[in-house]
Amino acid sequence: MSVVKSTLSEADLKTVGDALKGALVDLVDLGLVAKQVHWNVVGPRFRSVHLQLDEVVDTARQHSDMVAERASAIGVAPDGRAATVAAQSAIGSVPEGWIKDVDVVRTMIDALGAVIGRMRERIEVTDEPDPVSQDILIQLTADLEKHAWMFQAENA
Repeated sequence: MSVVKSTLSEADLKTVGDALKGALVDLVDLGLVAKQVHWNVVGPRFRSVHLQLDEVVDTARQHSDMVAERASAIGVAPDGRAATVAAQSAIGSVPEGWIKDVDVVRTMIDALGAVIGRMRERIEVTDEPDPVSQDILIQLTADLEKHAWMFQAENA
């Protein structure tokens, strides 16, 4: 049931809705992963990595809200429940306990790479059916790519 009616055709709504729901899942998980390693990072680069992780969390949370609200605006119910995120995220699990700063950087490079790859696919499929949603996906991907660059530079 949808209380919000979209001007998109049913086929386009399915394509765009799936892209937005997938983006939401990946962003929620990215924020959780970044916060988990933020709490557990140790090592000589603790402070710089710790602060950088907060920036990723802020980006993920800001964009997840934007994506969820866009989905709602076109009549698609967003789903950021833990079970949905766990079942559908592209990000692998992170180890329990303390994590060396070099391992945190590698974890974030991998997590951002997985999410960015899927976001780029979503950008492609939303081109024709909904440039408005595509624009949101483009902007959030640019922000994620900036974080990926910074973590890769940290790892050089």
